[in-house]
Amino acid sequence: MPDLFPRSGATKLGYRVADVDEYFGRARQAYERPDAIDELADFEVRRASFALKRGGYSTSAVDSALDRLEVAFTSRVKERYIAAHGQDAWMAQLAERAQSLYPRLRRPAGERFAQPAFGRSGYSAEDVDSLLDRLTVFFDQGKPLTAEELRSATFRRRASWAAYDERVVDAYIARAVEILLGAA
Repeated sequence: MPDLFPRSGATKLGYRVADVDEYFGRARQAYERPDAIDELADFEVRRASFALKRGGYSTSAVDSALDRLEVAFTSRVKERYIAAHGQDAWMAQLAERAQSLYPRLRRPAGERFAQPAFGRSGYSAEDVDSLLDRLTVFFDQGKPLTAEELRSATFRRRASWAAYDERVVDAYIARAVEILLGAA
């Protein structure tokens, strides 16, 4: 079977080929089954992770494919939901999910997320707050912001007193990406 993605090279780390092939095989089966709406909704592309191995698949190529897969799954779920319940119901559900993001957006800068454990570093609170300010403007004023901008955001590392816990921030941004993809 030919490789699904370019290889990283014999001396560089890439994603383990067998893991990636197995994952994308399962994703394809879920996507192609007409009755698999629940399976599509539960197929969390963003949580996919693969072991690293020398000579594996290029991480950037696989990550780009995961981004496209997430968009495809979200679009399929949206289409099926709208067909069954209507556009207004979809938008109401999306608005309800967006409301769950607001409490953190309304907190003061520097206090939106928990800090990492003492002595550990995390995402720069200043960088994260700047991105959340953009998200607030998107929700409140409709200023453009794409899921890709959220997905590709990077944050500097800071000591615990000037940082947010990475896991909590990542989960929050993942929910925001879902909402932006659903609105597209």
